[in-house]
Amino acid sequence: MMQKKILKIALISVLFIFIVAFAFFRSKNLIFGVKIKNVNIIDGSKVTNNIMDINGNAKNAINLALNGREISVNQQGDFDETIALLSGYNVIEIKAQDKFGHRDEKNYKLMY
Repeated sequence: MMQKKILKIALISVLFIFIVAFAFFRSKNLIFGVKIKNVNIIDGSKVTNNIMDINGNAKNAINLALNGREISVNQQGDFDETIALLSGYNVIEIKAQDKFGHRDEKNYKLMY
């Protein structure tokens, strides 16, 4: 009789832990928000070509802007855009927002 009660409590506990873990997994985008990462720019670098291809990932982003101009992002959050640099000091600003209003911003400084 006591063993059945312990087994029942153990099964209910495992089920509860499974439900909590599943809920966390499904809501992690809400918890952690949008993140800009894997951008192919080295901050503070000097470049020799005025045309630059910028790519990276903004996971969970629905709006992505490069220097104030909205750019497209695919289902996985990958983006790829080409910009023209001005002679001298350039600041490249990437802003992302997810569907819950969370924001992330990265600024990169380059010399051409």
